Formats: sequence, C-alpha cells, structure tokens
Amino acid sequence: MNENYRIARLNIDSIKKYGALDLVWKIFEEFEAPDYPDEGIEEFRKFLDFETIKQKISRNEMFFWGCFSGDAIVGVIAARQPCHISLLFVNKEHHRRGIGRELFHTVTSFYAAAGIHQEITVHSSPYAVEVYHKLGFVDTDTEQLLNGIRFTPMKYILR
Repeated sequence: MNENYRIARLNIDSIKKYGALDLVWKIFEEFEAPDYPDEGIEEFRKFLDFETIKQKISRNEMFFWGCFSGDAIVGVIAARQPCHISLLFVNKEHHRRGIGRELFHTVTSFYAAAGIHQEITVHSSPYAVEVYHKLGFVDTDTEQLLNGIRFTPMKYILR
C-alpha cells in the first residue's frame, strides 16, 4: 500500500459521513451478488442495516476501519466478536494495491494489542476465497449455503 492511502478506525458518524456501508453495498452488487440467489442478496442487505450496525458498534460487538484516498473511502473492513471478519471490501479501482492486506493487518494488530492470540475466522464469499488464502487463511470446511449466502468457512492463526 502506498503513502497516498491511510487507514482509520470508523465510528458511527464516520461510517455515515463517508458512506462506508454504501461502498460495501456497491462492491457487493458488482462482485458478489451475481453468485447469490435473491434470498442471499436480501440477507446481505439486511446485514448492512445502519441501525443494526449502530447497535453492534455501541455494544462493542463490531469494529470498523476504512481505507482512504484523500477524503474518499476506498476500502472497509469490519470485525465482530470474537475474532471474526464480517466485511472486507475494496473499491475495484483500488484492487491489487495492498489495501485488503493492510486492512487485515490493522485488525490483527488490534487483536494483538488487546492480548488476543487465537484464530481469526471468516466466511469467505466465492469471489474472495483466493484473497483470503493469500492472506494466510485456510479452509475449515467446504462451501456452505445459509439463507442464500454462499461462503467457505476459513481461519487464520494469530501469531
């Protein structure tokens, strides 16, 4: 990742101000939705409900970070307790620049600073399986389908 990008923790206000959830939805529609039935698309849309996210953040159940190019948000990662990546999305114009890796390292550093040295899990979409493999995740099961959402369960061992 080059010096033109910066990563910052996002709170409720900054999620709304910079359109973090809108960015996630836009990227989902382009890269993920074509692989999902209508039920899965609706399930993901419900997951991104601002009021629900707001409650999870206020209860410290979910944490967000954004990657910025100037004032524009170009990437988002969210983690929920305990140690699960809920969202990792990067705008297509910024793919293959190390943003996803740096966002992931931000989360691993967050957990390490909190004294958490276990595994991080993710339910990877079909599109992102190879990305997670490159980050060091391993499959823990075969692809699943739950509420229309296709995913492969994976884990990363914190060192």
